[in-house]
Formats: sequence, structure tokens, C-alpha cells
Amino acid sequence: MFKLKLPTDPRWANIAEGNLSEILTDHAWCEQKAATNSITLITMLPEYPEMVTELLKIAQEELDHFSRVHEIILKRGYELGRARKDDYVNDLSKFIIQGSRTDLIVDKMLFAAMIEARSCERFKVLTENIRDEELKVFYRELMISEAGHYTTFIGFARQLGDEEKVNRRWEEWLEYESKIIQSYGTKESIHG
Repeated sequence: MFKLKLPTDPRWANIAEGNLSEILTDHAWCEQKAATNSITLITMLPEYPEMVTELLKIAQEELDHFSRVHEIILKRGYELGRARKDDYVNDLSKFIIQGSRTDLIVDKMLFAAMIEARSCERFKVLTENIRDEELKVFYRELMISEAGHYTTFIGFARQLGDEEKVNRRWEEWLEYESKIIQSYGTKESIHG
């Protein structure tokens, strides 16, 4: 579906499961940042009420995910901890083109789609490889949600820009992401 060029090594799930407190904290802050990103996109698209409506739904879902991860953290006696820097997302953001307003918004949609695609893929790896039954069910549910977000962002990019050009740009994003993801997959973080 996503055509990610480099799949996550399933052994990453063992790293994540080895420090659930850290992976859950990192995940919570990823959800908060995803909600913030949707709100930022809303500020760029006031003339598209249907997009604003959908982005509001995504922002609300991401905040709900943040809340649910926080509940798991508390239930397990862990502490939320401070927000984490996401090097993967920062590396991805360097690929956003600063062209026309439309080009910028389209690229920000593709940026968001890429993060959702990789997050979905990582949740699938967790679902298939961790022993914690509660988290298997939880990450399967979030995997489905992230796939829907990916589809929405890709659809908006195609709606805002020339579809052929957007599809070519998505291929460029996939190539770029395949190069930077090689440096990740060794830490107890969703993208790390």
C-alpha cells in the first residue's frame, strides 16, 4: 500500500519491548506532534472547508491516541516524561520544498503522509512481534487509523496539485525516506 522501500527489521520490536516505558512516552509525544501538524495544515487551508473538517478529525484522533497512550502509561505505573526530539521527522522535514504556496502545501501533505505510512508500518511490526497482548491489540487498532490518515493526506495532495506531478513527487519522497530510515531502527522510539 505505502510502497516503503525499506521495511523495518522485526528485531526493532524486541528493542521497543525491552523498554516499554520509553517507547510509550515517545509514542505519546509522536501523537501530540501529529495533532499539531494537522492543526498547522488547517491554518494553511482556510479556503478548503472540507479539508479543514477532515484535518480537524485527524487532529482530534491524534489527541485521542495521545490520551490513550497516556492512560496506558499511567496504568502501568510509568511516567510520561518530557517530549522527545524526533530525528527521523526532522530529517524528513529537510526534504520539503519551499516553492509556491501550493507546492509547499502539497509537500507538507506528502510529508505528513510519509510519517503516517512509516508509523503504520512500525505499528504493524509491533503487532506481529511483541508478546504484550494488550499492546498488540492497541497497536493493531492504531495501525488501521494511521493507514486512514495516510490515505487522507495523499488524497489531499492529489486534490491540491497536479496528480501526475504529485505521484512523481511521492516517488521522490519514498526514495528519500529509504535513505534516511537506514539510520534508524535501533532505539526504543517509534521512528528511531
